[in-house]
Amino acid sequence: MARTIDEILEEARDRLVRVTPEQAHAEMRDGALLVDIRPAAQRAAEGEVPGALIVERNVLEWRLDPASDARLPEATGHDLRVIVLCSEGYTSSLAAASLHDLGLTRATDVIGGFKAWRAAGLPATGGTDA
Repeated sequence: MARTIDEILEEARDRLVRVTPEQAHAEMRDGALLVDIRPAAQRAAEGEVPGALIVERNVLEWRLDPASDARLPEATGHDLRVIVLCSEGYTSSLAAASLHDLGLTRATDVIGGFKAWRAAGLPATGGTDA
């Protein structure tokens, strides 16, 4: 049975405890891993968050799965607090739910994405859209 993307997004978000940009920033200072999944062109246009780990969406699961041969050193275990960031907070919800499927059940995303982060006046660099 086919579902709409809105239904899939709602189901994904039902599994998450999403955070505001301010909460994400505070958690990042306390050791959470903020993972920016935007493609390079989008980061160049919008800007970046200093200290965020860049992992483009197409390789996210392989890089953060603690059992993957392609994992990053930051993928230390299933209890890792991962906060996913995209441009507006849609793709990041789907990505965080996918991380839940891998056992990273503390994963979540930023409400409103990078655009909300920047609008909140949180640390950001670069971007031609700024």
